[in-house]
Amino acid sequence: MSSEKVDFKHFEDFKESGNTSIHHESKTVIKRPMHSELAAALAKEKPEPWSRRMLRLYCVLFVAYLCSATNGFDSNTFGGASALTSFQDYFSLHGGSKQGLIAASYVIGNMVGSLGAGQVSDKWGRKYGMGIGSFICLIGAIVQTAAKDANYLIGGRVVLGLGASIAQTAGPAYVVELSHPAYRAVLTGLYQANFFLGTILSTWIEFGLSYVPGNPQFQWRVPMALQALPSVLVLAFIWFIPETPRWYISHGDDERAREILARYHGGGNLDSEITRGKQDNDLSPSVILTTGRWWDFRGLLRTRGDRHRFFLVACIAFFGQWDLPPTSYYFPLLVELAGVTNEHIVLLLNALQTPIMMIAALCGLRQIEKWGRRPTLLFSSTGMCLCVVAITVCTALTSKSPKAGPAGIAFLYLFLVVFAFVWTPMQALYPVEVLGYNNRAKGLAVMNLLVNTAGLFNTYLPPVAISAVSWRFYLFYATWDAFGVFVIYFTFVETKGRNLEEIDAIFLSEHPVKTSLMNETKTLSEI
Repeated sequence: MSSEKVDFKHFEDFKESGNTSIHHESKTVIKRPMHSELAAALAKEKPEPWSRRMLRLYCVLFVAYLCSATNGFDSNTFGGASALTSFQDYFSLHGGSKQGLIAASYVIGNMVGSLGAGQVSDKWGRKYGMGIGSFICLIGAIVQTAAKDANYLIGGRVVLGLGASIAQTAGPAYVVELSHPAYRAVLTGLYQANFFLGTILSTWIEFGLSYVPGNPQFQWRVPMALQALPSVLVLAFIWFIPETPRWYISHGDDERAREILARYHGGGNLDSEITRGKQDNDLSPSVILTTGRWWDFRGLLRTRGDRHRFFLVACIAFFGQWDLPPTSYYFPLLVELAGVTNEHIVLLLNALQTPIMMIAALCGLRQIEKWGRRPTLLFSSTGMCLCVVAITVCTALTSKSPKAGPAGIAFLYLFLVVFAFVWTPMQALYPVEVLGYNNRAKGLAVMNLLVNTAGLFNTYLPPVAISAVSWRFYLFYATWDAFGVFVIYFTFVETKGRNLEEIDAIFLSEHPVKTSLMNETKTLSEI
């Protein structure tokens, strides 16, 4: 029998069937129908990365990047505040379950917000999803800044987390759908790298305020108030940015989508090959079939390919969270465990981690595109595992050998570099690549739920566990990181060099990992 080819431009029978997989009795061919057209268009109309139109696109995307900065502000603001004597005394925090509960309250808000974040982004659009989330974040920041006791603080952090979840679902979807296809990996990876804009500002302000005599309350109230800054900027500029072309197409407004593609991808030319090729891609079945089904989360698990996609997203969520206790919250605690107790030195070490991680993340962006997703993830996870083993050994020896403490801190910084080099940009890039349009917003919302489920464990438990078992708690993370290397090798697909529709085609294969590693299209019976 002759093989049947998957052609995404002629899919009427496919669309009517409602089935997102195409098979044949004997074999299936994974064809990459748009690759030659879009690649040829990019070669013919090669974009100038520093042209006026591209700079305008970067400014538009930066508004979405601020959603990531909101998350960064919270992480290190609370971590630094927990090391301040004024904060500890005001809320009676000295480690243990109470500190864990206050830190985890933001995560609880994230989990609640995740339940409806995808629907908000799908129904009202990516940019208004960012706006709604930022408005809620603004309210939460005001409440926690004015907190009179721990209950107010917890309430403000829950509201802040709820809004951040909505913004964090809309933000990366907006970036990947509006990024120029020639620079998608870098522009999308920058989303997560901008997490450090918030952390750098908050940690260094807290470090400077730690020298104010008398331990006044504004030492921690000012940094918490600054958490509202990214949300205020998003609300100010969101009126001047476009909605994504894919969202317009999914709602039947093809002409508006074409105008945006021409403006930001086609040099203003409605008839440019990039504009026409990109619009053909965006009219693929993964976009068309979303109509009327925005509420249906079963699409994440409907077919074998959907289940594989969702598994990869879940892996990114759990392996990205359970690599080590969250240093943004607990770096001071980890440093104290290594033998450093001076408040100013602890805050200085806490502040240094953020610019180091941001530099590592920015350096990793180009290498991820050059080396590929799988090799860089394998490299990073292996390095993380080795670093955690070294941290465990050094921390265990600190009581007997004072020199082991500084060595443990050095390996902690090395861990942060290895993690940020790959995992920081990959947490934003890989999920939006492997999720098809019809499940992207919902998938990112569920990913946020999984991230925060893992984060709830990883935020509440460390201060309790470290008090109980000390350095032995690290053994869990070393084992988990080693397990991650195994899972990545056998289940992660390679997305390097493919547009989003070609990635969709990979998951139609019987062997997606093998198919993703092939340079040329092959018949599945040959795999």
